[in-house]
Amino acid sequence: MDMSVSEQRKRIHPSKFTLWVGIGSIIMMFAGLTSAYIVKRTLPNWTTFEMPVLFWYSTAVMLVSSLTMQIALRAFKQRERNKYKLFLTITAVLGVGFVVMQFLGFKQIWNTGITFSGAGAGQFLYIIAGLHGLHVLGGVLALLIMFAKAFSPVNRNYSSVPVEVMSTYWHFVDVLWIYLFVFFMWLQ
Repeated sequence: MDMSVSEQRKRIHPSKFTLWVGIGSIIMMFAGLTSAYIVKRTLPNWTTFEMPVLFWYSTAVMLVSSLTMQIALRAFKQRERNKYKLFLTITAVLGVGFVVMQFLGFKQIWNTGITFSGAGAGQFLYIIAGLHGLHVLGGVLALLIMFAKAFSPVNRNYSSVPVEVMSTYWHFVDVLWIYLFVFFMWLQ
């Protein structure tokens, strides 16, 4: 049975569908973890932590990286290859910067005595933030792969789907970090 062109345009690309299923799963995982955090924090020997100032800076870096990713996507769609390469590079550098700042921020928390041992925020904090960090690292790795393809003289792919998928994922990890940041700030 043949599909008309308009029917094919209404269908979601398999890569985009897979991304949205993955995003739904990640949302459910973080919803469960943050819900458990809320329930567990009512324990009598629960310890809290101070949010490092560095997290404010890393949040700003993540927001700017979301903007640069959007500019890169627009440049790709308009076939402005040099602008696409530039903003993809900036996004990757900002992503690495975010990860470094997160590592340093969590090192500050660790140095205050909030660790995995005992009851308290540390157990959940490091698991929740660590999982987010893994998702960001996955995004940075994908950005680096796209970076290599963008600068490769051999690869000339003009399909915007991979860039759209990467952009959506990058915006998602940005929103997820903002959710987690606000969540931990609110519960202090």
